[in-house]
Amino acid sequence: MKIALGSDHGGFKLKEEIKKYLEERGIPYQDFGTNSSESVDYPAFGMKVAEAVVAGECERGILCCGTGIGISISANKVPGIRCAVVTDTFSAQMSREHNNANILALGERVVGVGLALKIVEVWLETEFAGGRHEKRVNQIGDIEAKYRG
Repeated sequence: MKIALGSDHGGFKLKEEIKKYLEERGIPYQDFGTNSSESVDYPAFGMKVAEAVVAGECERGILCCGTGIGISISANKVPGIRCAVVTDTFSAQMSREHNNANILALGERVVGVGLALKIVEVWLETEFAGGRHEKRVNQIGDIEAKYRG
């Protein structure tokens, strides 16, 4: 599984810790930036990661900003993306099992590195449960299609 990574300046340090985590476990990734803690605009990085996931260049994505909120909103504007802002391991598990989230968003100013890495671990290891949840995820796709134009 290849992971698309992205962050703004507010999530840069956390993204770098996640890169180390992935490297230690031999999980391939592509870093879409940013490459420093210099101020940048998060929508561009949310879009880059989302487009890589939708295009199939990467199976899933992980985004970081100060709260995880802004960058997740940006990613969720790309049809086919289900990006979940997560602050605990149970939500990480449920975002995969029930919602088939294909991007995880984390807030560097909200969760510490230790918890963030545990969230990443749970999120990467959890598979979509399918079944009754498949119907609901498909309904999300129907909403996207309705407003796509």
